Amino acid sequence: MAANLSLPATPFAFPFEVKHTALVIIDMQRDFVEPGGFGETLGNDVGLLRPIIPACQRVLAAWRAHGGLVVHTREAHKADLSDCPPAKRTRGNPSLRIGDVGPMGRILVSGEPGNQIIPELTPLASEIVIDKPGKGMFYGTALHEILKGRAISHLIFMGVTTEVCVQTSMREANDRGYDGLLLTDCTESYFPAFKAATIAMVHAQGAIVGWTAASEELLAVLG
Repeated sequence: MAANLSLPATPFAFPFEVKHTALVIIDMQRDFVEPGGFGETLGNDVGLLRPIIPACQRVLAAWRAHGGLVVHTREAHKADLSDCPPAKRTRGNPSLRIGDVGPMGRILVSGEPGNQIIPELTPLASEIVIDKPGKGMFYGTALHEILKGRAISHLIFMGVTTEVCVQTSMREANDRGYDGLLLTDCTESYFPAFKAATIAMVHAQGAIVGWTAASEELLAVLG
């Protein structure tokens, strides 16, 4: 396993060790990336998210080859919606809300077909899968304790959407003391301007939230 690596990034190099770093794949689930899911019920063009899938696959394959820890997250609620407050459920499309039955089962409900990770990025049995009731990956989950138990100090982020669940998770991670890097071609938004603004915010002011880099830089460092 490679050690003491340094990745060319913005605003400056991102040093890390694979054994102390987790690859975090945020919400690459059918509800957001495929037609008929939650993303489309909000009026979004889900096709805008699919172009990042090949880059995500390349990074995931390389990371697995190096024996690195992989974390997949899903925005998911209990069947009784007891973890979905009205302030969240009543937003968006009034005719098809979280918990309602859509083309891929109940929207954003754990265990439903639409709530699963897309086939192209299917988790291995050895990888961590976190169902999170909020935008951020730490809210209402045991992920922080899991990562600390595995001596993880650095996080590399991919997934969707850039400005919502990805950015929220990065900010949560920063507050908990993790160093985070966002792979710019492995994240996407339904709104290109929102993605660009988020990337700028993440690495502004000397990496105030984290670092950013293209996936080719990581792949080159991993060899």
